[in-house]
Amino acid sequence: MAAAVKSSFIEICGFEREIPSRFRELTINLGVNALTGALNHPDSAGGFHYEDSAKLLSVTSNRFIHWATSGDTVELVERSLDTNLLNNALRLKIPNCPLLPRGVHIQETVNNVIILLVTSQTTHRLALPHPSRMYRSELVTEVQMQSIFTDVGKLNLQDPLHSHVIPCIPGQAGLASASAAWVSSDGQAHFAVASLTGAILVIRHPPHDMQGNVSVVELKQSSVMQRLAGWMPTAIRGDASPSDLPVSLAVRLLEDDTFIFALCQDHKLRMWSYKDQLCLMVADMLEYMPVSRDVRHLLSQAHKLRLYFSSTTGLCLGVYLGVPKRGQFCILQLVTTDGNRYSLDHISSLFATQETLVDFALTSTDIWGLWLDDDNQTVVKYINFEHNVAGQWNQVFVQPPPEEEVNIGVDQDPRETYLEVLFSPVRFTASAIVKALQIYRRGTERLLDLPWDSLKKEVTLAVESEVQNSVTEYEFSQEEYRQLQVEFWSKFYACCLQYQEALSMPLGLHVNPTTSMVCLLKKGFVSYLLPCFSVDHLYLSSDEYLSSEDETPMADDPEVGRDVLQLVQCLRLVSMSMLGDMAYVMEKALDHLQSPERAAEQVLENLLANDSESIVEDIQNKLQDIRNPINAMAVLLREMDLETDSHPLNVRMSLSQLYGSSMATSVVCQAVCQIAMIRAILCRDLLILQQLYLRLGDNVSTGAQMLQMQQDLIPRTSHLLCSYHVLKWASQCLSTPVPLDTLLNSQIKIHVVPVTTGILNHIVFTYVCPVLSPQTLLELFYQNVARKVIISQIHSHQSTPLSQAVLSWPQLVSTIITLLAQHVWPNNPGFLFPECLMGNCQYTQLQEYVRLIKPWCQMNVGSCCFVLGQCYLATGEGHKALQCFQDATTEVEKEDFLIRLTSSEEEEAPTTPRLQYYNKVLRLLEDVGLPELVIQLATVAISEATNDIRSQAALRTRIFKHHLDLGHNNEAYEALTQNPDSSRQLDCLRQLVVVLCERSQLQDLVQFPYVKLHDEVVSIIESRARAVDLMAHNYYELLYAFHINRHNYRKAGTVMFEYGMRLGREVRTHQGLQKQVNCYLAAMNCLRLIRPDYAWIVQPSSGGVYERPGTSPKRNYEGEYTAASVSRQIEILELKDLEKEYILARSRLTLAQHDPPSAAIAGSASAVEMVALLIQAGLFDSALSLCQTFKLALTPVFEGLAFKCIKLQYGGEASQNEAWNWLAANQLSTVIITKESSATDEAWRLLASYLETYPSQNGQHHFCVINKLLSHGVPLPDWLVNSYKVVDTAALLRLYLNYDLLEPAVDLVLEYVDALLGKGHQYFGIERPLSATAPLVWLPYTSVDQLLQALNENQSNANNSKLYSLLQDKLKKYYMLLEKATKHRMKVQ
Repeated sequence: MAAAVKSSFIEICGFEREIPSRFRELTINLGVNALTGALNHPDSAGGFHYEDSAKLLSVTSNRFIHWATSGDTVELVERSLDTNLLNNALRLKIPNCPLLPRGVHIQETVNNVIILLVTSQTTHRLALPHPSRMYRSELVTEVQMQSIFTDVGKLNLQDPLHSHVIPCIPGQAGLASASAAWVSSDGQAHFAVASLTGAILVIRHPPHDMQGNVSVVELKQSSVMQRLAGWMPTAIRGDASPSDLPVSLAVRLLEDDTFIFALCQDHKLRMWSYKDQLCLMVADMLEYMPVSRDVRHLLSQAHKLRLYFSSTTGLCLGVYLGVPKRGQFCILQLVTTDGNRYSLDHISSLFATQETLVDFALTSTDIWGLWLDDDNQTVVKYINFEHNVAGQWNQVFVQPPPEEEVNIGVDQDPRETYLEVLFSPVRFTASAIVKALQIYRRGTERLLDLPWDSLKKEVTLAVESEVQNSVTEYEFSQEEYRQLQVEFWSKFYACCLQYQEALSMPLGLHVNPTTSMVCLLKKGFVSYLLPCFSVDHLYLSSDEYLSSEDETPMADDPEVGRDVLQLVQCLRLVSMSMLGDMAYVMEKALDHLQSPERAAEQVLENLLANDSESIVEDIQNKLQDIRNPINAMAVLLREMDLETDSHPLNVRMSLSQLYGSSMATSVVCQAVCQIAMIRAILCRDLLILQQLYLRLGDNVSTGAQMLQMQQDLIPRTSHLLCSYHVLKWASQCLSTPVPLDTLLNSQIKIHVVPVTTGILNHIVFTYVCPVLSPQTLLELFYQNVARKVIISQIHSHQSTPLSQAVLSWPQLVSTIITLLAQHVWPNNPGFLFPECLMGNCQYTQLQEYVRLIKPWCQMNVGSCCFVLGQCYLATGEGHKALQCFQDATTEVEKEDFLIRLTSSEEEEAPTTPRLQYYNKVLRLLEDVGLPELVIQLATVAISEATNDIRSQAALRTRIFKHHLDLGHNNEAYEALTQNPDSSRQLDCLRQLVVVLCERSQLQDLVQFPYVKLHDEVVSIIESRARAVDLMAHNYYELLYAFHINRHNYRKAGTVMFEYGMRLGREVRTHQGLQKQVNCYLAAMNCLRLIRPDYAWIVQPSSGGVYERPGTSPKRNYEGEYTAASVSRQIEILELKDLEKEYILARSRLTLAQHDPPSAAIAGSASAVEMVALLIQAGLFDSALSLCQTFKLALTPVFEGLAFKCIKLQYGGEASQNEAWNWLAANQLSTVIITKESSATDEAWRLLASYLETYPSQNGQHHFCVINKLLSHGVPLPDWLVNSYKVVDTAALLRLYLNYDLLEPAVDLVLEYVDALLGKGHQYFGIERPLSATAPLVWLPYTSVDQLLQALNENQSNANNSKLYSLLQDKLKKYYMLLEKATKHRMKVQ
């Protein structure tokens, strides 16, 4: 960009797109009444800058206060270009006391900022804390700071120490309009006001932190100072002529005195000494102005006086003499002669235009003037009063008002077109739109704090409602409705124009001499004057200024400079001939990506066809006057080209917030917008002029020049036009507000890796909460990224560090504007602007940016494709995103952004940049959740990794993972088998097994061939089976199916047996026992399918079941590692062993089904323990079966059943009911159920059935049953005695004797002896009674002897004695027969 010239400035409004923040409303009511006949003072404005505002490392850097008065209200606003100030707006209302013009005076001390107010009846002082006392840090890094007005509510503004009512002078209605105020070195506040008598009143307030009285002093023309106590009306005032009335006052403290300068309406300047209370000098200003005698007798209220003091020049006075039909500035210097006499040295006299002077400012070298012309338009000019001999004022290009009419194309919607113009960032303030909306609605409601989007909706609703209400017919054409829209929208637009014009009324100038910043204070906002660049200066200059130019900074050669000036004049003619529809054609072509050259040809045809004023002929004549038009065009294009090869430097950034406030952001970005708009129009006109040049042909150029025009200049012009169109779009397109949480989440998802290096690590994608609502894209970029980069660039090129240099507003802001435009310039290598849009979720805007530059911009093509792909991802268009990512592949090694993207600090990063790029994009697609696209791109990337086994393995793994996630099992298996890395292959295989098992897709898992992976699959499934919860996963069943599918029945049986073993140990529930039974059944079936010789399995190790991968080594109680267990001897299990385990498991299940709480106990019980548990539960059939299987004695079963019979025999009804449950679980041999049958009867029947079904050697079962009954004192049932007599009578007799049952024992012996003798021998199992020929019989003599002994010892009992006799008799009889039979047998033998 061309350097800024010092000869002109341009106004940048910088108004924010929000209703101004609420003012803090304060009222100072001193109880005064309105004066009758008082003067009506006009609105005024002014400003104050801090002494250290030009120092970077100061809390007051680039900080100032501006104020505006209107009637009895004053508004004060503190602003900073570096930080956003909170609570910075104050509105003071002093009822019935209009403020005097320029009646606000601000002065700073070491500790305070003193604000002095002068009204028509009162004086006021506000003592606020100085910013340096609020923030003591040398370097301000906060984005927001508190204003000095924050605690103004704590002040007692009614206190007489701070507010004073000026006593009335009889016969006077208030004061004149001139005033001045200052704070002396001792802290006293002084107010100098001009009275209508011509005298000067000085009101003195004591220091704000001390008590004291207010005093009033009158300075009269007679040079006699009269001290007034209480303003006595008898004071001597002398003869004061109205011609002596001061119209402008100024004060300066010099040495130990204070001088009051009064410029009076009699054209005389009077200097008063406040210390000596004397008028020290009277000077006639007309001596410096050639005027007629009549003018000397006229009084003027238009005179104005300004002072400027510097250590080099001393005190300078700027006097504006406003006389009819002319005005003149006189610059005078105050000099001191011997004897303390003062005089004025004339420095310069400058004539001004006839416009009405609103305000002017004086600096050490310049005069800045603000006028209103006859059309009420703002005019600002400045001039150097020392070196400008010709008296030529320099131009300031003020912001033109918005167009009075909006051109609407035939293909444009009126509503959208008007909304675009109304809410453009550079045309209307929000306040103007709000006021117009309130009037348009004809309502009384006030619209406060409406966001920009809400305001837009309210405007649309209001206007469209008017359109609807105006419709009277049910049917009308589309064209008629369009006309209605245009009518009502133009009406609202006109209303906005009126309020914008009112708010744009200038009230004053504020010039900061230390930073050279000039502000234009308007009624509704503040605008800033920026240096104008040379190209813009020439194009914007008026004809009179342009004709007076004889050189231009764009060219060193005077001839070339004159050619450029002539060329610019031609361009201005082209611009003047452009109608609204022609401009729209060019704008439309740029928006729709049509050829600018063809659009320029079309516009030229239109110009030639409608050239009623022969403008084209004038252009042709001027072209012929240009010596070398081709060279002049080339110079112009070179000045407008922002292309640069520079990159952001990696330098230390300043931590300050220099130009970081929302106001500075708005000003800088709107300046770029203004430049882009001007340059776009200039390029448009130049392109049309070039087309005309081609049409004229040989009349104006040679063949070589024509060729250069076609091949070089026209493409360059078209290129610049497109570039400035993009720059203008970026500075006007509004950003989309994004919630902070959404923004952070998006950055986490979208920016998978940091894509910045060096200096940008600290700033890119740093979220800064916007103050403007909403921001333009350029403002968003400047605030979040560009400002710090630009400040760093400036810092790196400064010979003096910024921290030590004096901040120069024109120099710095021009550099910032240039660098900011270069960062957004599409053809520059930097890519920060699109990166910032991406980082702040501006997806729609970024797509539009890429669309606008894609057809013609050859820079960062791949980077644009990449960010466009990210936009498509954010909007859910994944396939478009993938195509963009693939398109960017070819530029990976060429563009800086993509190089930074592919740079990685990972240890296992891919070897080539393209593979690194693919890796980053794949991660991006994975984070967004697009597995299909990951597979597609990874497949493409494999072709790039032909020689990189590690990358191939990683890509194959990715493909496998996402196929598996999508349920593409066959494709996942295929990707697994193609993986060249065995470790990754094993990981994938493990994942395949786990996932398919969790999805219950076991059919696919079992049927895969697993070529060369069979053992690995088995190992994986086994390890998983042994490591996870048995009931939650079915890995054992999967492994069983896997082996069955491959006809490996022994392995299948082993798996199911191990499964059953673990279930018994770990899952002691009904479900676990059921699974265990099924497992053992499956294992048995597997062995039955094998030939008997091979029907065996290896006993699974119990330790192996619990050993899991990754378990830590075990230690003993002393902390030492325990020795590894020695391998046990291998145990072979055959089918019969499995059958035993099955029976045991089935018994456990039966028990759990009958008694669920016992499942936890039965789960790991042995066979012996299970028998006891089954007996306890009454499951005697199962107990007997288990005993027979494991060859256990049946005695516990019979004892248990006998005990239950005993319990039933003597139990109650509850035990009877409970018994039916376990009786039902046992199968009786015969079922006899009658009404008299009870649970007890059934239990005895079950016992009898078991004794009959399960005979035992020597009647052991009977013995244990009878023993159990006798031990509990239960009489023996007859059937039991009878059945046992047949088996073992002697044992029964011994049982009787053991339990002292003598009588049953005697009866048994008697019956037994009878049986031996032949009576009832069949009941004792005796085949034949005692005889010589029968087999031998025997009698348990020992037991009989014991019985006799017991009876004999208890002869005292009559019954025992009787029994003893009976038994003796029976035995004698037996012995006799026995003796007889014995003898007979002996004889026979």
